Amino acid sequence: MAFVAQQHGGGRAVAMKAAARERKPRHSNGRVAAAAAAAKNLSKVEPGRHLAVVRLFPACLLALLICLCVVKFFSSLSSQSQRIGTRSRMVSSWEGSASTNVPRIPVAPLIMGRVDEDISTRSPELDHCMFVSGISVLDHANTSPVASGSGAMQAKFLVENLQRPWVLSLETVVFPNANLKGKPGSVFKNENFKNGTDSENKSRSERQVAISTENDPPPGKEESLTKSPQTAVSESEAPKPRSKISCDDKSKDEGFPYARPIVCHMSGDVRVSPATSSVILTMPSQQAEAAPQRIRPYARRDDFLLPLVREVAITSAASEGDAPSCNVSHGVPAVIFSIGGYTGNFFHDMADVLVPLYLTTFHFKGKVQLFVANYKQWWIQKYKPVLRRLSHRAVVDFDSDGDVHCFDHVIVGLVRDRDLILGQHPTRNPKGYTMVDFTRFLRHAYGLRRDKPMVLGETSGEKPRMLIISRRRTRKLLNLRQVAAMARELGFEVVVSEAGVGGGSGGVKRFASAVNSCDVLVGVHGAGLTNQAFLPRGGVVVQIVPWGRMEWMATNFYGAPAAAMELRYVEYHVAAEESSLARRYPREHAVFRDPMAIHGQGWKALADIVMTQDVKLNLRRFRPTLLRVLDLLQD
Repeated sequence: MAFVAQQHGGGRAVAMKAAARERKPRHSNGRVAAAAAAAKNLSKVEPGRHLAVVRLFPACLLALLICLCVVKFFSSLSSQSQRIGTRSRMVSSWEGSASTNVPRIPVAPLIMGRVDEDISTRSPELDHCMFVSGISVLDHANTSPVASGSGAMQAKFLVENLQRPWVLSLETVVFPNANLKGKPGSVFKNENFKNGTDSENKSRSERQVAISTENDPPPGKEESLTKSPQTAVSESEAPKPRSKISCDDKSKDEGFPYARPIVCHMSGDVRVSPATSSVILTMPSQQAEAAPQRIRPYARRDDFLLPLVREVAITSAASEGDAPSCNVSHGVPAVIFSIGGYTGNFFHDMADVLVPLYLTTFHFKGKVQLFVANYKQWWIQKYKPVLRRLSHRAVVDFDSDGDVHCFDHVIVGLVRDRDLILGQHPTRNPKGYTMVDFTRFLRHAYGLRRDKPMVLGETSGEKPRMLIISRRRTRKLLNLRQVAAMARELGFEVVVSEAGVGGGSGGVKRFASAVNSCDVLVGVHGAGLTNQAFLPRGGVVVQIVPWGRMEWMATNFYGAPAAAMELRYVEYHVAAEESSLARRYPREHAVFRDPMAIHGQGWKALADIVMTQDVKLNLRRFRPTLLRVLDLLQD
């Protein structure tokens, strides 16, 4: 357009000159006309140039901004390099001014400490190394922790008197220049971390952590460099608790003939050595040493158990030097128990291990290390959901582990009450746990959602659900099909299943889910009735009691526990003619004439005669029992 304008202006100039020559105007008038024509031409060229400037201006601004960013980036790199080269120092809380006249101290070489992801807050493996718990992050360039907790005062001592620390984990600050007393590669575990998932029971990979040993004293306190930091730490460490041991008195309850097993509690410097099957308590010279003893950490006291349960020796040492050196240190208590004995039978799994283990460890809230003697991998796998909720740590095989473990508190054995009972007691059960608490715990462990039974008549058309336990070997219900048919006629939805079918934790969970889905559990006296623990609270248990004066066993093993679980309980006592014993023995036999005489001959005679019978129920006689169950479900 500028070119066209120039062409147009040039033509007009030529024409004007020709006209001027014809008119012969004055020279001044010609100059004025020429100036006016030039101004007009320039005014037509100006809009095009203005548009070009407007378009170029944003590009110039963007280029300028990019240049500024590049300059700032290289400037920050330069400042960081300078900071690294000159070494920043920690400003202590007692430093009153901003003076930086601190003598330069050569940087000491790094000490590589081999640690686990979990680092103990108090580990015997560290000689003069002090942990400060409750500190999230300690910035070496600030006067105070970024986030402080229970260890704030110790952290202040750390800042004011010692060299710069390095944070090893979110809950642990370690004093540098620490000498490791333990063996190379010793593992230090921090028990303050809660493993919220089951996957955390797996072993964690170890890593190398660099600990700076440079000293950076405050102004005017350079003499502190001559004082060993180890000495300062040892002076500030809290004294270890006084070593002590206490064992129970093997007491009996009135009306319950079984004595409780020995359970020992030890506190102080306690070392567990599975390889020697021993627990060693370090007793200072001013304390009287505990008398050594050997106990079997199984929660039932029975002469038949002697060859089935591994012994654990409890001894004492006069000093740390007399005790075996630690390989692994823990900040949580330990519980040592056996799964030998009668385990494998569901009643004994619950009464001798799981309920006592719950009573002994639940208050630790998962922060406890379990050691299992007479270790059986299939048993651990079978009850893995329960063990995981009681301890967030992997179970240690007491039979094969070769390490020496250090603890502040160790329990050898399990605290127990009666079979499947948790009663109130000031020392055995100071937390006041009940069987209702235990059954709620079981439902959570196995993911059972149903916590109450149906109410008859509440929902139109809904039937109460009944599970009848079938048995293969002894105490079989010979007319089970007829019993199930009669129950259906009365309005029950009936399920028949055998307890304990299927191995591993999956088998337990499947049957537990089946029981939990029902309102009524029916079975002949036996371990299968232990599954009443999975019934919803308020469900009904029907125990068919065999012939032979089995009332005491029926009530104490299943009746009283059912009441303690807040279940409704009904007994049906088999008549002599309903028992298979009527076809095996004449009516003059002691089993009919004086059944208690069989009991007096001991467990073997009872097991061989009474416990081997089968039953065939008289349907007319059993019918009122089922009607009684329907009445209970209406409440």
